[in-house]
Amino acid sequence: MAAYVTFGYFLIPNAADPLLDTARDVERLGLDYVGIQDHPYQRRFVDTFALMSAILATTTRLRVFPDVANLPLRPPAVLAKTAASLDVLSGGRFELGLGAGSFWDAAEGYGATRRSPGESLDQLAEGIEVIRRIWSGERNLRFEGDYYHLRGVHSGPLPVHDIGIWVGAYGPRALRLTGRLADGWVPSIRPDVLARLDEMNRRVDDGAAEAGRDPSAVRRVFNVAGTITDGVSEGYLRGPADQWADELASLASEHRADTLLFWGEGADQLRRFAEEVVPATRDRLAG
Repeated sequence: MAAYVTFGYFLIPNAADPLLDTARDVERLGLDYVGIQDHPYQRRFVDTFALMSAILATTTRLRVFPDVANLPLRPPAVLAKTAASLDVLSGGRFELGLGAGSFWDAAEGYGATRRSPGESLDQLAEGIEVIRRIWSGERNLRFEGDYYHLRGVHSGPLPVHDIGIWVGAYGPRALRLTGRLADGWVPSIRPDVLARLDEMNRRVDDGAAEAGRDPSAVRRVFNVAGTITDGVSEGYLRGPADQWADELASLASEHRADTLLFWGEGADQLRRFAEEVVPATRDRLAG
């Protein structure tokens, strides 16, 4: 069972929505995190990093991360600098969700170089290496990879806390890479993912063990989307608050989730999650 479960909200960065008001509501309601998807090519969305900066500037406790950053469109050295800067400016409230890339037609149209699945994972591994070097505090950094390089650069400013790199991953090789190199794993719990969750957790653990790491050191940060209703169950994560609490407690106790981020459409969904589902889930985990 997860020793302590934190909760958050998955915020869609739609420019027409009251994004900063919603983030302040997330903090007021006592949740811990806001995660924001990163699709720069989506014309209806504001830029994820600009939004995270604004959220951190208008909240005092909330922790923020991209869920997950699109590495093919964000060079890792600059991404590391941006992440460290947000961490410094917010007093240590930033984490870095990171992905190997998806929606390749759109990403390529926006300037990314299309990669095969294998290449994209190799690129991700190099990107993580570059990011960690930029956070190292060392000078005259040098790295020569197939996709990225550093040639005599200096790191800084340093993050004010150990920023976690949380990787969004689903395939067998990506999961092992996550266990080997990352600080956390960020899947979205769709039905097909739920059916494979035990196997996927094992692959993350195997990757960590192969690297000589403690598998329990890799956080499990799960996105959970659905609808909180007053009626009978309409399926997984679609039903009343008590059903949600049972299902989220199971994700924590059986599948080791230690952070759960909610997304649900509807004006009252965020409030109901924070006021009804979260306390009931905590009660079940404490029992």
